[in-house]
Amino acid sequence: MSENLFSLFASRFPQDRAKPCFLTPDGGAVSYGELEAGAGRLAALLRAKGVRTGDRIAVQAPKSPQMVMLWLATLKVGAAFLPLNTAYTAAEIQYFLDDAEPALFVRDAAALAAEAQDLEPLDEVVPRAASDLAAILYTSGTTGRSKGAMLSHGNLAANALALHAAWGFTPDDVLLHALPIFHVHGLFVALHCALLSGGPMLWLDRFDEAQVLAALPRATVMMGVPTFYVRLLAHPGFTREAAAHMRLFISGSAPLLESTFEDFEARTGQRILERYGMSEAAIITTNPLDGERVAGSVGFPLPGVGLRIGGGEDAGVIEIRGPSVFSGYWRMPEKTAEEFTADGWFITGDVGRVDPDGRVWISGRAKDLIISGGYNVYPKEVELVLDELAGVEESAVIGAPHPDFGEAVVAVIAGQGEEAAVIAAAREKLAAFKAPKRVVFVRELPRNTMGKVQKNILRQTYADLFGPRGS
Repeated sequence: MSENLFSLFASRFPQDRAKPCFLTPDGGAVSYGELEAGAGRLAALLRAKGVRTGDRIAVQAPKSPQMVMLWLATLKVGAAFLPLNTAYTAAEIQYFLDDAEPALFVRDAAALAAEAQDLEPLDEVVPRAASDLAAILYTSGTTGRSKGAMLSHGNLAANALALHAAWGFTPDDVLLHALPIFHVHGLFVALHCALLSGGPMLWLDRFDEAQVLAALPRATVMMGVPTFYVRLLAHPGFTREAAAHMRLFISGSAPLLESTFEDFEARTGQRILERYGMSEAAIITTNPLDGERVAGSVGFPLPGVGLRIGGGEDAGVIEIRGPSVFSGYWRMPEKTAEEFTADGWFITGDVGRVDPDGRVWISGRAKDLIISGGYNVYPKEVELVLDELAGVEESAVIGAPHPDFGEAVVAVIAGQGEEAAVIAAAREKLAAFKAPKRVVFVRELPRNTMGKVQKNILRQTYADLFGPRGS
């Protein structure tokens, strides 16, 4: 029996294929029948271009329904999809092309679909096993060469089915989709939940407050990064009435500030559902659909997902295993071996703890750990204190080279204030070694396209804060 992910999606499409899949702000619509036929024509074109089972297809293209058709066509012919950030430069793209050696590189999915317009849709779905490669997702590469996480048909199917159930999706749901689709959040998490439901998506090419506010009355579910919710809260048109039709707001890809969680609840009467995931495993934990959603916690492991703290300590690096965990990094067997324990658990690199109720709390990345004067400082602990101070919109805590301490705690703050006052306030609630030695105020923190603060850039920017190269 084939376990091709395309077959799972097609089995869940509405029986009436005329029902809409994509609804655009200009009043346009693409039905499930058009999605299926478009994927079939693109599959025929891929075959005509020589794409074969096991090949890779790299895509750096604008968000469009045709890009989704190309994703489904890639599955249908048994190839592997390689989505690339539209912000990547030509030099960065060349690295991925050299590494993955795709049979085809697509820059315009809509143009490719137009090229396929007169072809007869390919009916055949190439049989695939659950372990066969479906996609390669390259990590950001902030600490070295980008790694291609290999996700199988089985990995993606298991995660999509678990999320569809955990978040209570039905055919009556309407998903507001404003995320990019070169990333796991928009392409696999949001899109797959909608496809498994057979319901429509309000399809925005990017997050725009006015378009989102206009779409909210027709939607039931929205997935976003924390920045989306911050920007909505800053808009006077985002009221309790504007959100009244929504049954669920979900946040991920970056930590959600507790203040944002609380402000959102005060404004709308609804609690954002925060979850935790990564390229190597899609979604790992989620706050409950029914039950208490706790600010600052990423909830409980999904059914079938094993989660433990490495070394058996109360807090430490999170390790996971389960059906959605990837098989390894593309053409990096040594790196793959380093990232798995001897008994087969994946070492996420995220530091956290599990409380007595089983909830998971994330402290940050292991690589962000600051060792100052021999003491371990977890940036998240310091940030939680700083974010409560007047004038602080958001903080990012990093370690900078220091001649005496090895590393010193530095706080980079978006907002206004006085350095001495912030340090004094931090020392009232934190041990002296945890409090910032320096505070820098900026207009905004650097972020990647998914809203994550780029601490690697901050570390580079402030590397000489205590003297050249820490001397």
